[in-house]
Amino acid sequence: MSEVRAGMLLLATPALLDPNFAETVVLMLDVNGDGSLGVVLNRPTALPVAEVLEAWSDVVAEPEVLFRGGPVETDGALAVVLRRSDDDEVLGLREVVDRLALLDLDTPVELVSDELDGLRIFAGYAGWGAGQLDREIEEGSWYVVPGIARDVFRSDTSTLHRDVLRRQPGDLAWHSTRPVDPDLN
Repeated sequence: MSEVRAGMLLLATPALLDPNFAETVVLMLDVNGDGSLGVVLNRPTALPVAEVLEAWSDVVAEPEVLFRGGPVETDGALAVVLRRSDDDEVLGLREVVDRLALLDLDTPVELVSDELDGLRIFAGYAGWGAGQLDREIEEGSWYVVPGIARDVFRSDTSTLHRDVLRRQPGDLAWHSTRPVDPDLN
């Protein structure tokens, strides 16, 4: 099991019964002694970005909808971007890891659009207080695995949980074949 840090993924295990997180893949954006913050990658909504953040609709990755980032502060939005390069600091972007960054949605689109290789906007986020996530991992609620940029920006997220498990080394990959409902097996 890997130490949780920004850029890592949390994959909900079958032991996690909270409906907010069943079968989810969470990208960790910030992890420190005060707590942890991430966004759920595989919960697209039907709400087009153009209806709520029209200025960003031309540069957001497909599908061009808001994603349900988590159960916390769902009336707010977080934007995760993949930068073309990480050579220079860009106004409105805060580095997460490698070329992944958080975008301040108040930044004028024209200041950052040439810098973007991908943009996804999330309504709400997943958050844990100090020590809470560590306890959930110890209880067996989450698998902690490395993330890659294409996980964040893929257009079809319906099989993301299984696909991420499948590429893991060792026994963890076997969990990708587990049925969602073992009674149907």
